[in-house]
Amino acid sequence: MNILLRVPLSTSPEQLARLQALQVAFARVCNALAPTVQQTKVWNRVALHHLMYRSLRDRFPEMGSQMVCNAIYSVSRTCRVVFQHPQSPFNLARLGDKPLPLLRFSDNCPVYFDRHTLSVKSGQLSMYTLDGRMRFALALQPADEANFNEKKLREIVLSNRLDGTFELSFLFSDGQEDDAPLSSSTSGAEVPEYVMVEETQ
Repeated sequence: MNILLRVPLSTSPEQLARLQALQVAFARVCNALAPTVQQTKVWNRVALHHLMYRSLRDRFPEMGSQMVCNAIYSVSRTCRVVFQHPQSPFNLARLGDKPLPLLRFSDNCPVYFDRHTLSVKSGQLSMYTLDGRMRFALALQPADEANFNEKKLREIVLSNRLDGTFELSFLFSDGQEDDAPLSSSTSGAEVPEYVMVEETQ
């Protein structure tokens, strides 16, 4: 069973600017990956990592190694939605012999974190940004704290809501699934709202 916890972040103007800068930089890495996916039709996370990790690290040294890995994860999971979701208009079965379209990630695309780039301990959240760690106090309910201690944390997503508030989503699971989960940001959607699909003529 999956449990989704959403935590809005109360940010100062300086913190807001730092999160926006991280979001734009993350999108830039995703967009650097997208042409490789289009040309090679490879979006398996491990295969994409082997193809692109080293060149991305050289091209985007400010992102850090783990955030580059998270961008690869983001592209991989987004491609699974766009090219494999049964209801997607760009499902491989519908495309047939046509070349893959090019995906373009908007500057407000979700940013994915992991245990190396974001941690929660004793009501304190510490997260990676381009210019050092940012910390927030979290007022968690006892049941939420129990999830962090007892369940598998499968996905951490930073997104910018329509009202301009940044929000963290934590997806917990009891299961041992090998596939990366499709969290609420894309689950059930034909094409994620933060992606523009450019068809090739």
